[in-house]
Amino acid sequence: MSRAMMPLADAASLPLWRRPEGLLYLMAAAMPLSFATWSALLNNFVIEVASFTGKEIGWLHTVREIPGFLAIGVILILLVLREQVLALVALALLGAASGVTAWFPSFTGILVCTLLSSIGFHYFETVNQSLQLQWIDKARAPIVLGRIVAVGAGASLVAYGAIVALWEVLGLDYNKVYLASGGLTVLIVLFAALAFPQFENPNPQHKHMVLRRRYWLYYALQFMAGARRQIFVVFAGFMMVERFGMKVSEMTMLLLVNYLINMAVAPSMGRALGRYGERNVMGFEYIGLTLVFLAYGGLYWFGWGLVIASGLFILDQLFFALSFSLKTYFQKIADPRDIAPTAAVAFTINHIAAVFLPAVLGYLWATSPDHVFLLGAGMALFAFGLICLIPRHPEPGNETVFSRGLPLPAE
Repeated sequence: MSRAMMPLADAASLPLWRRPEGLLYLMAAAMPLSFATWSALLNNFVIEVASFTGKEIGWLHTVREIPGFLAIGVILILLVLREQVLALVALALLGAASGVTAWFPSFTGILVCTLLSSIGFHYFETVNQSLQLQWIDKARAPIVLGRIVAVGAGASLVAYGAIVALWEVLGLDYNKVYLASGGLTVLIVLFAALAFPQFENPNPQHKHMVLRRRYWLYYALQFMAGARRQIFVVFAGFMMVERFGMKVSEMTMLLLVNYLINMAVAPSMGRALGRYGERNVMGFEYIGLTLVFLAYGGLYWFGWGLVIASGLFILDQLFFALSFSLKTYFQKIADPRDIAPTAAVAFTINHIAAVFLPAVLGYLWATSPDHVFLLGAGMALFAFGLICLIPRHPEPGNETVFSRGLPLPAE
């Protein structure tokens, strides 16, 4: 790890690729190489190798989300590690743990590998979100965050494309693919540790837990975003394999198309966010999600086929890509010193539902999978109601439509 310390203001003197944004782009590419590959193969792997049913997949995702619920522990780690260092260490753990997943093809083994990779993923994401909001100027945040989403989608596209193109041609198996993707993530981390200086943030971050009344709407939206995410992450992909019998190459092709679309439209999403504001963009997101979840139920109610299911799957993920609008909302209302501790608190809030929903809904899935998606539609509609409380121009002292004209709290 480079020991050079550089004030953020001096980073403009570096070559473009060595500036803070360059590191954010590089990490955005490194994370999906292992995580997206793990996700693409997971449903086929656990069904074919470990004979998972809805109950086991529900428990797997509950275990996977525990580190997210405990993301508040990042605050303690930041007492001894800088955010940039922690981001790279966590990213390396994600790559290493996901890389050896196929070595342990039992229920217990898969749970342990999942837990370790999840610690890496969630701690990386917590710190990464904090660094994004600290390193990117507010005026440029929608555009840059859109580009970061596009870079991540492009990395996922490379991973999925390689699986689709080479899985049958080279006779690949789960072990080879997991090792290659996880190993590549670790190599990128080593490069990033050596190539980039340590950037010194202009606003020292609080090293204690921060809970502020004026952030209440942000906390509520984080909770609903976490609950909504579980419906897609846990059950949408599982449905495609269980109900329609999609193979590894077919499931990966679907994800490839999805990320190709995301890579193409994410920068436009950033521009739209800058033009129309967080309330309008998130409102569009959650109305769309309500309709998508109702349509998922229609697959069971009306017997719709694979083509419609695939289209809904792509739309679902596309709406999920708009979630960076919640980041810019918080950036606009936050005290700059609150960003790191609030990122940890927000990640914990985001994962409260994730700890129990997958396991509970796994049992509901066994008897009534359509009710799982109906519940998802209700969640999305409730979140839309919360989004209506975001003002058109959020800022400190104007966090919600109720706080208009009120003095900024002294807390």
